[in-house]
Amino acid sequence: MRTLKQSSHIVALGLALALPLCLPALPVFAQPSTPPARVVELHVDGQIDPVVAEYVDEGITQANRDGAALILITMDTPGGLDTAMRDIIKVILNSPVPVVGYVAPGGARAASAGTYILYAAHVAAMAPATNLGAATPVEIGMPMPGGGADPVGRAGSAASAAAAPGHDAMAAKRVNDAAAYIRSLAQLRGRDTAWAEQAVRESVSLSANDALSRKVIDLVAVDLNDLLRQLDGRVIAIGESGAGSVKLATANASVVVLEPDWRGRLLAVLSEPSLVLMLMMLGVYGLLFEFMNPGYVLPGVIGGVALLLALWGLQMLPVNYAGLALILLGMAFLVAEAFVPSFGALGIGGAAALVVGSVILIDPEGAGGYEVPVAFSVALALVSAALVFVTVYLAVKARRRPVVSGREDLFGAGGEVLEAFEGGGWARVRGENWRVVSAAPLGPGQQVRVVDIDGLTLRVEPLNGNQ
Repeated sequence: MRTLKQSSHIVALGLALALPLCLPALPVFAQPSTPPARVVELHVDGQIDPVVAEYVDEGITQANRDGAALILITMDTPGGLDTAMRDIIKVILNSPVPVVGYVAPGGARAASAGTYILYAAHVAAMAPATNLGAATPVEIGMPMPGGGADPVGRAGSAASAAAAPGHDAMAAKRVNDAAAYIRSLAQLRGRDTAWAEQAVRESVSLSANDALSRKVIDLVAVDLNDLLRQLDGRVIAIGESGAGSVKLATANASVVVLEPDWRGRLLAVLSEPSLVLMLMMLGVYGLLFEFMNPGYVLPGVIGGVALLLALWGLQMLPVNYAGLALILLGMAFLVAEAFVPSFGALGIGGAAALVVGSVILIDPEGAGGYEVPVAFSVALALVSAALVFVTVYLAVKARRRPVVSGREDLFGAGGEVLEAFEGGGWARVRGENWRVVSAAPLGPGQQVRVVDIDGLTLRVEPLNGNQ
């Protein structure tokens, strides 16, 4: 018989030998992996205006709120308004998340206001075959330096235009202010300050490779994947003073594109020059028709809404006020043609003023691509002329039609005697019963004619053959 002590030793030895066999059956728990970095991409295509500034502001704010690792602004812009550009730059400078400005795809540009935004970004990148520069500010709608007429139309744009040598005091102030602004951005990001100031004062431009060699930008990337690969591991200074820093980990980052919401898309459509011109003319014609024919209501409502939308669109665009005045003058001439016997002179002059005004309303080069096509302007002028002529003609024709109701309509009206009487009785005239008087006795059913009106009493006489 084995002793109890020997039995316990045997059990312990068996457990020790069986334990390795049980280990593979134990569950193996995987260590939690770090999720990939999240990159938020915003697209700035076309003119930089308050709508684009609001879109970028909301996008950067949302990216910061959602904890994004990087914000990417992909740009292809010819420039835009100074106020909108500065709003975007303020948001970039105050963003705790690094912002990368990327001029892409190939063939894109970051001209004028786009150059300032690229300088403000924490990292400036460009795709091959892209360019930046031509950042001279232009006073839109005012005479250009050197005595020429600037065809653009609003103060404070960063549109591309060369500053003439004989510039006036106001032009010098604008150029000096813009040069100091972009120079401060270049100093903040450690980029070429000399070329930045040259881009403002001389409207020079650079290609992507030249910009990289002059340290205007930080890198050249073929596409988005190449850009994220080059950014991986880069240390970015954060804050206006560069006190903090962030190390990027973008090798396997996920890219989320933020598109404008429905409101932004609607406002962008309403700021299209051709639509603004149509809304303005529709508003003026609607109100004109309502004033000439009070009581229709609908033309006045449509005209008022259209005119307010047009005014909102105009304040979003670099408008040439001479072109706007020509458009209004042309519409006034077209309306006057219907009332003044000018044998077509006012109508032809009005149509010509509409075409010229709409063509020069916005300069496509200085305004960064905004323009009203000439064919559209001519078609709109012809349609407007025809519409005004037809509308005013019908209104005038309606005013000249004979009166079909009231006291004047009763003179000469026929009626039928309702009862026999001598001196006074009742007759039906124009479907109504009237008190009538007659010098001759009348019988029921006899036809009479009204010859005079005395208050609410009609003086009648029997028709020929009914006496």
